[in-house]
Amino acid sequence: MTQGAGQGPEVERTATLRDFRVPAYVHETGPYGHSAHPGDVVPPHEADYPEGYTPTARDLPVINRGDTLQVSVDPVAAPQPEVGAGALYVVGDVHGYLDELIAALQEKGLIDSAGNWCAGTARLWFLGDFTDRGPDGIGVIDLVMRLSAEAAAAGGYCKALMGNHELLLLGAKRFGDTPVNSGAGTATFQAAWLLNGGQKTDMDRLQDHHLQWMARLDAMEAVDGHLLVHSDTTAYLDYGDSIEAVNDTVRETLTRNDADEVWDLFRKFTKRFSFRDEGGADAVRSLLDTYGGTRIVHGHSPIPYLLGEVGSEDGEDGGGPVVEGPHVYADGLAIAMDGGVTMAGKLLVQQLPLDI
Repeated sequence: MTQGAGQGPEVERTATLRDFRVPAYVHETGPYGHSAHPGDVVPPHEADYPEGYTPTARDLPVINRGDTLQVSVDPVAAPQPEVGAGALYVVGDVHGYLDELIAALQEKGLIDSAGNWCAGTARLWFLGDFTDRGPDGIGVIDLVMRLSAEAAAAGGYCKALMGNHELLLLGAKRFGDTPVNSGAGTATFQAAWLLNGGQKTDMDRLQDHHLQWMARLDAMEAVDGHLLVHSDTTAYLDYGDSIEAVNDTVRETLTRNDADEVWDLFRKFTKRFSFRDEGGADAVRSLLDTYGGTRIVHGHSPIPYLLGEVGSEDGEDGGGPVVEGPHVYADGLAIAMDGGVTMAGKLLVQQLPLDI
C-alpha cells in the first residue's frame, strides 16, 4: 500500500459545512497564530452536524490545563515478572500529552526514569487517540512504537488500538482538501482534522513509518475477558461479527484508499455515548454477545462528560474536572478510560481487572 497516496492534483476547494471550517489560527502567522493554547478549536455556530458525527467543538471543549493543580506522584516499584502472562494494563486517550503519559507510566512502574520498559512480562494496551489537541502527538507514537519493541524483548508486550483520531490524521495526510460525502453536505479530512485539534507540528513530523503503523492498528481485541475498543459505540457491529472480521474490514478499507469509505469509517468511530443512560447496558451486551468478553473497556468519551461534570471553555467555573480513576457504568459492564487529559483531567493508566 502506498502511504500518503490520494493527495492528487490540487482541486478547487468546495465550501464545507460550518462545523468543518478551518479554525482562525490556521490563517495567522505561525502554527497557531494568536491562540495561546495549541489545540484550542474554534467552535462552530449553530451548525447542523452530519448524522452520527460528534465533533470536538460542541461537546468536547478544550479546557485550559492551568485551571487545575497538577500533583506529582512518586513512582511505585515495577511489577515483578511473572510466570506466563504478566499483569494487564490499559491506557486511555493520550492526545499528544507526552509528558503526562511518561509520568503516568512511571507511576505504575511500567517504565523507568529514563523512559525505558522495566515491567518484564507485563502487558500494556493503548486504546487509541495518540495525536491532536496536545503538543506532541508524534512523540507519543514514537514512544509507543519503541516500548512495543522493548516489551517484546522482555517477554511482555505493548500494543495499541486504532482511535478515530488515527483515522482522522491518516485521512488528512492522504486526502487533504479532497471533498468527501459527509452525508450532510461537503466536508474534507483536512478541515475536520484542524477543527478537532490537529497540530501543524505533528503533520510536519509525520513520516511513512508512522502512517504504516497507524494503518495496521487493530480496531478491537479481547484480553482476559475484557473487550477492548476505542469508541463507546455499537458501530463496530457494522464491520463484522467477529473480532478478526472487524479488524480485517477496517484494514481493507484503509488499503482501498477511497476517501468516502475512510470518511464513513471515521464518522462511525466518532459516535459516542452508546453505553450511557437508558439502554446503555443492552448496547454493551450486544457487543459482548457478538465478540465475547464479560466487560467492555473503552476510551473516546471523557469521563467528565459521561458523569455530566463538565467545566466551561472560558474557565468561569474556576476549576477543571476531577477524575480519580476509570469510570464503571452500564450495570458494571463498561469501563471508561478517557480521563479527559485535554480538559485538565487525568491521563489514566489502569491495571485490569478492577477490584470493585
